[in-house]
Amino acid sequence: MTSKDERSARAWLDGRGLPDAPVTDLLVARLAARQRARLADSVVLAVVIIIASFAQAASLSDNAPRRLVLAVLATATVGLLLARLLIARRLAEADRRAGAALPRRAAHTVKPGWRVLLGRARAALGLAAIGVTVGLALSALTVSDPQVRQGAVILLVAVLGVAAGTVVQLRHLLTSPVVAEDETSLAVDVILRLEDARETNSPAVMWSLPVVLLCGFAPAWWNVAAFGAVVLGTLALVLIEARKPATIAAVRQTMIVR
Repeated sequence: MTSKDERSARAWLDGRGLPDAPVTDLLVARLAARQRARLADSVVLAVVIIIASFAQAASLSDNAPRRLVLAVLATATVGLLLARLLIARRLAEADRRAGAALPRRAAHTVKPGWRVLLGRARAALGLAAIGVTVGLALSALTVSDPQVRQGAVILLVAVLGVAAGTVVQLRHLLTSPVVAEDETSLAVDVILRLEDARETNSPAVMWSLPVVLLCGFAPAWWNVAAFGAVVLGTLALVLIEARKPATIAAVRQTMIVR
């Protein structure tokens, strides 16, 4: 453990209401694994947007067969879904390796469910982001312009790929075993799950895809609806963040079940 790792872990604990918790090799290893995983996942999501944008640009060319463009996009989306699955598995493996080095494991069989990890409001926001984006894509299919309809199909493929990746990662969080040796590391385990789940369920990519792929091609009413969805979604997220319970309160809510 380097001094930089120790300072970073101490700042993490202090920021989450655990100033008296010791900095351990277990915590440092898990934080480092999450930093790598979140960087990789951000790159994957950025690649989704880039590939979808290239597919949309290629579909506007008369020389590019549209079926070929969709086939390439679908293949790339499956590949990116597998990449997100691999990221989730690598993170779970890192946690298992860290847990295997513990002298003993905390006797805690209750894992936080989706209501604790996400909360009803955040889960509803995530589902709404997917539903609204799919609705925008379906409404664009009704437009007579073939370029807009092609973009709508590309948007649907990208949205389904991102949504499937999110489900895969949330499933790993809900089913992965507890990695803890005492009450403090058990609290840290719950906090890490909370942050992982909320990072995974971020609706930012869902809001970005319609604007990136179809704004400028779609009718004015569609553009207004797309930007309106972003504004309303952002306001909802701000309200949810303002009203969410403190992290340590969510931890106590989970651990009291013991």
